[in-house]
Formats: sequence, C-alpha cells, structure tokens
Amino acid sequence: MTCFANSFGRTSELVSEADLKFLVKNLDEIDESESWEAVIDKRNNLLHYNAKCCKPKNAPVKYLSVTVFENCTPELLRDFYMDNNYRKQWDKTVVEHEQLQLDRSNGTEIGRTIKKFPLLTPREYILAWRLWEGNDKTYYCFIKECEHPSAPLQRKCVRVRYFRSGWRIRKVPGRDACEIKMYHQEDAGLNVEMAKLAFARGIWSYVCKMHAALCKYPSSSQPGSDPATALSLVQKGMSMMGSRKRKLERRQSGKVVANGLLLVGGVICLSRGNCSLGAKVAMGYLLTKLGKHNARQSIGES
Repeated sequence: MTCFANSFGRTSELVSEADLKFLVKNLDEIDESESWEAVIDKRNNLLHYNAKCCKPKNAPVKYLSVTVFENCTPELLRDFYMDNNYRKQWDKTVVEHEQLQLDRSNGTEIGRTIKKFPLLTPREYILAWRLWEGNDKTYYCFIKECEHPSAPLQRKCVRVRYFRSGWRIRKVPGRDACEIKMYHQEDAGLNVEMAKLAFARGIWSYVCKMHAALCKYPSSSQPGSDPATALSLVQKGMSMMGSRKRKLERRQSGKVVANGLLLVGGVICLSRGNCSLGAKVAMGYLLTKLGKHNARQSIGES
C-alpha cells in the first residue's frame, strides 16, 4: 500500500501531478521496450472496442483499451463514468459504495467499493482518485489504492492491495464520436492466465451492456446522483507531460468513485475504480458457464 489519508485533514498529494504525468506516459505508450499482446478488437455501428496487454517484470499485467462511442460528447461520457449511483443501476457487480473523504483544496477524493462476482469472494477497493480537465475538453482521471481510517479490513472481503488505473476522454476529430483510452494494472488475487482468458471471452458483451446504459443516460439517472457536471471545486495547475506542458483544470466529482475499469477500469473498462471490472465480470461469467457445462455433462453421463 503506497498512500495514506488523514481523516481530519488534507489528503495531501495522494494523487499528484506526478501521477498525471505517469498516466499520460502510459496512455501515449512511450516505453518502446514493452511487448504488447492483442486481446480483442470488436465493433458494431455505434461502438468500437480494442484492448491489448503486456506483462511487466515483477508487476501485474498491464492493460490498454480504447473504446469509441458514436453520437457521444466528452462531457456526457465523463459524467457517465463518474456517476456511481447510476452505475449501481446497471452494473450488478457493484454491491456497495461510499465516499470516505473529499479534499476541497485540490479535489482529491477517497472512496470504498465492494464488488461481487460469481464464485469469487467479494473484492474491496479503497481508492483515491482525481479528475483533471484540459483546455481542449480532454479529461483525465487517475485512480490508485490507499488506506483510510474509516475502512478497516473485513474478513468477508478480499482487499485489493495494488491498483493503478486511469483514463483519457476526448472527442474524435471530425466526427460526432468520443473516445476513452484506459490504462489499468491491478492485483486482485486472480490467476493471471485465467483472468486474461476470461477478459477476452467476456469483455465485449460487458462493453455492449455499458453502451446500452450510456444511451439511456442521463434520463435514467436518479436524482441526487451528483455526476461530474456538478463539479464545482476548480483549481488551475500546470502538468508536465514529457516534453509537453499543458494547462489543466483540476476538478472534483462529489460523492463518486472514478472507474477506472477499468479496466477495464478498469483495462478494463471501466471505470471508477472498476478498471479491472471487465476482467472480473468476464471471469465470473466464464466460470459460471463452465460450471453449467460440466453439470450438463454430468447429467448426460449419468
């Protein structure tokens, strides 16, 4: 665990400009020594999803995914990803979420999320995240694991100890479309090869489900969801992106956890501290299907 929060004071630099620089470096794929493996490339008339992965030395598998949504704006996609109340309506793996702390001086937030997947012990995430907005309507979010006095360990859950995730949302030039590129690394205690297989088998159906929820947003969002359109704490800062220097606005997202899905997270699609969400949903889906298949075989043999 690499970051800690004072429940009575500022969250300090839990998620800093250095983390933003790290995120941009990974999204821009600056490290040419990394060997990437294609995982999936799927599309339909309204959606395109592409993901790849690599295995760094002595570190969890790293995922990069790009999702392009037609007929979508960066602001809408940002709000969708940051609205945890709405996520609980369509993503049944999220069984519990609460905001633990908000630093009004820089917009850093801390939250706790419990996710449940078929045949797996619930996973608990204590995460800190921060949202930046660029002058060109490009949005960045970085999420990392942390500890908090209000979230002691629970025997009924597996605490995720390593989590690095983030995304960039921007408009696709010349089109009524929006792109989210996501970076994700997570150690959730799963077998690496099985998780990769499950991710490849199940992520497309999950992304399609997410797109269906996006098409209904925000009309289906319940009052009080407080999505990113309500961001009010704005501070200007300078971030160093390699040789580039860009002015960014730092904003907070009240009472929500950034997803990073990731994977999904995120890779992982996802979202909001959920970046490896796609991988774990796919894992549960695959295990369930395998269980049903084996059961049918047993009945047939008997």
